[in-house]
Amino acid sequence: MRRGRRSLVGTMARTAVVAGTATAVARTVAAGQQQKAAAQQAEAAAQQQTQQDLAAMQQQLEAMQAQQAQAAIVEATPGAAGDDVLAQITQLAQLNASGVLTDTQFAEAARSRLLAS
Repeated sequence: MRRGRRSLVGTMARTAVVAGTATAVARTVAAGQQQKAAAQQAEAAAQQQTQQDLAAMQQQLEAMQAQQAQAAIVEATPGAAGDDVLAQITQLAQLNASGVLTDTQFAEAARSRLLAS
């Protein structure tokens, strides 16, 4: 046998082992990359869902605030109507004082405004 040289079969066997090892490593790396990509996609989808949920909650909050504001306006309206009647009677008094309305016309108009409220 020759000592310094390897046989052709030995070289082919060694090449096959190296190629097999390289293939196995490449598959493992590719599988790891695929798992990492899948995890990133899942995380991105979760973040997008969270953002959509937050937007929906924000819209619900704004709708509730608008309803509360509307309810506050409705509750304040009777007082505003009383202020309106007072303003109308004050305006009628000014017209009476300036001579545009007679005392009888002022009294009838003021009474009708008070009864309407």
